[in-house]
Amino acid sequence: MIDHSVPVPSSRRTNWAGNITFGAERLHTPASVAELQELVAAGTAVRALGTGHSFNTVADTRGTLISVAGLPRAVEIDSAARTATVSAGLRFGELTGTLHRSGFALHNLGSLPHISVAGACATGTHGSGVGNRALAGAVSALEMVTADGRIVSLKRGDAGFAGAVVSLGALGVVTRLTLDLVPAFDVQQWVYEGLPAEQLLGRFDEVMSEAYSVSLFTGWHGGPVDQVWLKRRVEDDGPRTAPQRWHGATLAREPRHPVPGVAAGHCTQQHGVPGPWHARLPHFRLEFTPSNGEELQSEYFVARRDAVAAHEALDRIRHRFAPLLQIGEIRTVAADDLWLSPAQGRDSVAFHFTWVPDTEAVTPVLGAIEEALAPFGARPHWGKVFTTEPGTLRELYGHYADFERLTERFDPAGTFRNDFLAHHFPRP
Repeated sequence: MIDHSVPVPSSRRTNWAGNITFGAERLHTPASVAELQELVAAGTAVRALGTGHSFNTVADTRGTLISVAGLPRAVEIDSAARTATVSAGLRFGELTGTLHRSGFALHNLGSLPHISVAGACATGTHGSGVGNRALAGAVSALEMVTADGRIVSLKRGDAGFAGAVVSLGALGVVTRLTLDLVPAFDVQQWVYEGLPAEQLLGRFDEVMSEAYSVSLFTGWHGGPVDQVWLKRRVEDDGPRTAPQRWHGATLAREPRHPVPGVAAGHCTQQHGVPGPWHARLPHFRLEFTPSNGEELQSEYFVARRDAVAAHEALDRIRHRFAPLLQIGEIRTVAADDLWLSPAQGRDSVAFHFTWVPDTEAVTPVLGAIEEALAPFGARPHWGKVFTTEPGTLRELYGHYADFERLTERFDPAGTFRNDFLAHHFPRP
């Protein structure tokens, strides 16, 4: 086996945000599946690393850290089945153009096109839209290398499949995913400013259903919502013209960045200029590298029916968290049936927090937010910072025990376990 590993300098052994220092001394980037199989079979502590966009220790290990970004890249489109089988290490931004040129699209995308397909699906990452499931909802089959080096394939309907998609890397190293496709479409994007709070809370479902994808950005200062990003599909009758006023909000005159005071050059095209789905659904453009080491992130999902009550609960404690906030975002996610998806079994609203990069200051604030949202069964995003205890998480997921049994079936020796999994899914 050719050694494609590289020593990771201590100054660079961090995630994207810089708040996590990985324990592994070397990062392996196998060039073939056979090489990956050898690495996994020889390891006693193995973790797969995507693009490092998680904000906690979910990908950490003191053993063998593996990236699948070096595996042969493939995008195999089955036009009849409307699926694409893709290399797990591809970033969404590297995949979407190929799909579009073939006349297809994914149902939705996250804010960043820079994240890997496998990593995003494994942690329950999502975009927005009342009818749009999380990104993992498009997965209809997957292939992974398990602890003994075998290649295992699962497809929708197979026993355990619903637990293997959002799996936190606990079952194996995913090498390929098959994704459901839809016909390609164009999108127009507008930004509105100053949405009155009474309009949002009095017409929440109406506001969030106004476009294919709707995102609200707020500093939680007690006044109007700072920005509303509307992403509308261009239908058969062609592009639309946006009104200057909408639910009391005003159409932005200039391009906007979600974070106040930051230039909008890295953001996707606004002002209703029609463009392909993959150039509008993300908030940010692939050709620019997002800021590095300047933020922490948290996110909590509640049932959409509880959105207004949850918003009011957060508003009552905004004085606790707003001073540490760069910006907050509110999005909707349609229900799915994946065991560890934060939207499993319920149409959801996700309250997202982009924090200043100060873990010591942010951590106690998380407890206050989790306490305020506890009556609504708030599920945290698996890849972001949270303090929710394992016992609470067990009550929030009906398939928690099923997932634990699935990990014991696929990884009885605990090859893929790390401190994160040991804490949240303890074994006797």
